[in-house]
Amino acid sequence: CAGGNELQLADHIELSDFFRNTYGPTGACNARPFEGNRSWAGARPEVRAIGYDAHGVAAHIGILRRFIKVGGVDLLVAELGLYGVRPDLEGLGISHSVRVMYPVLQELGVPFGFGTVRPALQKHLTRLLGRRGLATVVSGVRVRSTVPDVNTEFPPVRVEDVLIVVFPIARPMSDWPTGMTIDRNG
Repeated sequence: CAGGNELQLADHIELSDFFRNTYGPTGACNARPFEGNRSWAGARPEVRAIGYDAHGVAAHIGILRRFIKVGGVDLLVAELGLYGVRPDLEGLGISHSVRVMYPVLQELGVPFGFGTVRPALQKHLTRLLGRRGLATVVSGVRVRSTVPDVNTEFPPVRVEDVLIVVFPIARPMSDWPTGMTIDRNG
């Protein structure tokens, strides 16, 4: 695991290439945030877990502590994002990556880990995370957030219909607030 300030320029360049190659096949707009050697999409991760092999970056997951509002309740979470596995290694274990992150999440002192994913991944995530009790996949919740690059031609806030993945860390899942909307405060 590395904090953002521990990465050198060469690390950011390598991660930028990794993200463009990993996210590019899902759509050109998904690779665009990583142009210009940028190794983050919106907010910069506070902690990164980077897996390497003989071919370079093999996998990445980032963590950022933030407050979100679930329904009307402000809640501190560790948001997990920037998850990627090099295409030639896909299918070898998202659940292992998340297990490796649990001690880090506990050290951060957050009650929950939180992430969002495309609805197309529901069966995959439920099989890998939900059945093992690592996380709960929640559907039917909309997420509001400020776009990273404000443009006068588009609204500054986007609303997404995504799956929510909740990782109980210091509190049980029964303490997760109910609500149909999550606001990423900021």
